[in-house]
Amino acid sequence: MGQYIRWQAILAATGIALTMAFLSFLSLSRQTVTIPDVGGVYSEGVIGKPQFINPLLMQYNQVDQDLNALIFNGLTKMDGDGNIEPDLAKSWQVSDDGLTYTFRLRTDVQWHDGRPFTADDVLFTISLMQDPDFPGVAYLGRLWQSVTVEKLDQYTVQFVLPEPFPAFAEYTRIGMLPQHILGSMPARDLLNHPFNLKPIGTGPFKLDDVNSQFARLVSNPLYAGKKPRLAQMALRFYSSFDEALAAYKIGEIQGISAIPPEAIADVQNLETLNLYTALLSGYYIVYLNLQNSESAPFFQEVEVRQALAYGLDREAIIREALNGQALVANGPILPWSWAYNPDQPKLEYSADMAATLLDQAGWIDADGDGVREKEGVPLAFTLLTSDDPAKIAVAQALSRQWQQIGVSATVEAAGHGLGEQLVERSYQAALAEVLLAGDPDPYPFWHQTQIEDGQNYPGWNNTDASVLLEEARTLQDQGHRNDYYFEFQQIFADDVPSIVLFYPTYTYGVNQEIHGVQLPNLSNPSDRFRTVTDWYTLTREVIYSGSQFQDVKP
Repeated sequence: MGQYIRWQAILAATGIALTMAFLSFLSLSRQTVTIPDVGGVYSEGVIGKPQFINPLLMQYNQVDQDLNALIFNGLTKMDGDGNIEPDLAKSWQVSDDGLTYTFRLRTDVQWHDGRPFTADDVLFTISLMQDPDFPGVAYLGRLWQSVTVEKLDQYTVQFVLPEPFPAFAEYTRIGMLPQHILGSMPARDLLNHPFNLKPIGTGPFKLDDVNSQFARLVSNPLYAGKKPRLAQMALRFYSSFDEALAAYKIGEIQGISAIPPEAIADVQNLETLNLYTALLSGYYIVYLNLQNSESAPFFQEVEVRQALAYGLDREAIIREALNGQALVANGPILPWSWAYNPDQPKLEYSADMAATLLDQAGWIDADGDGVREKEGVPLAFTLLTSDDPAKIAVAQALSRQWQQIGVSATVEAAGHGLGEQLVERSYQAALAEVLLAGDPDPYPFWHQTQIEDGQNYPGWNNTDASVLLEEARTLQDQGHRNDYYFEFQQIFADDVPSIVLFYPTYTYGVNQEIHGVQLPNLSNPSDRFRTVTDWYTLTREVIYSGSQFQDVKP
């Protein structure tokens, strides 16, 4: 009898415990939670003004690139790890010989005006870049003029390359244009078409208004991807960071597109501003004009180029000029790339080595004026850069350090004309920033064929390096391409055609009331908008019951 009563008590206690647990579960399962809501506005200050809100013309203006990232889509896009993934295309296939790319397009994409996106839009966009009168950057025209494009059906497009080019898919990230709006326009009229300030795209936002002060965008209800939570975005235009910062402090904007290194310490004191930092996929570089033998003959000598590299304490420059916002670089391929050679020579700071090389090459300061000379030619040149304060600070630091080894570099800010002088090769030395995309292919920057009209701005005419870059382009397998890129980096380090300095970071400031912001790896500052459909400023209260949400009634 006692044993029976004991079991009854245990069962009763167990029942009470189970009941309490069940009631507790019901209570917990109907908790009130806060979730993101749709609506709200985000305004951001950007430096500059738009010129061409057109993906084929945006390459030299960061504000254009920012707006294009919100308004347009390409066949493909880049994820946060630098991999190419589908966008307007749902898939693609590459033939075994690497020559034929077949893209199957999404069938649910509409332009902002409701017209369907089809293969005709792809063919039209490519035809503009293939036109001999295309007014955009030359490298786009050269690439696409060599490609044969064919429409297989309304949602299938095929590209045929003259030779294998593993990085080709990367170029399909270029934004598509609507054939039904621009189809009657010749390519030569692209620069002056009203479309450039009244664009129609397929992206998550569409342009509502643009003037000299701001661009207002609204959420695109027809967007085929994840719909934005924000109802509106505004990019407000300022002439300087100081103006943008002042606008933030008075509540005119909620974000600042880029925080320069020299301002980071100050903005860290703003309690309402969250800072997001990521490495940019690129590097600062000092281009040395190897073709300008009349005004800068010394750059023809490898010993001088090596001495200039040895004479730089890059860690000190990063600390003093960039407030620590960069990492020392070693070569033209990024260290997180599969193509990076960790064993390539490193020209680390050594003023003694720099002086020895210059002495051996016959560059001596015979008259004691602090500048070395040889055969009556002083080791002196002009170092061009943009009018960006950070780049001017870096250029001045370079000049000071080179002065210590008897080299005179006069810093000159070329403003927006820097790009033009690089293209025309009308410079002696130039400090610039190179932004790279996903594939590490250095061909566009260092191959011999790119000296005249391409991006080989120094004019490095090295046959061995060019052959390696050619061969690497014919291979699909990364392991085999590696062999060629490793050897290329060895040659580059020995010959020092230019001086790769460091990998910069990008710092973005957003008010703490804007949620969901994440900064992925960046190949361009406009990539900060890659996660923009997750951003939100409004929330709502809901009751969670099981797997369902129910709005809280006021």
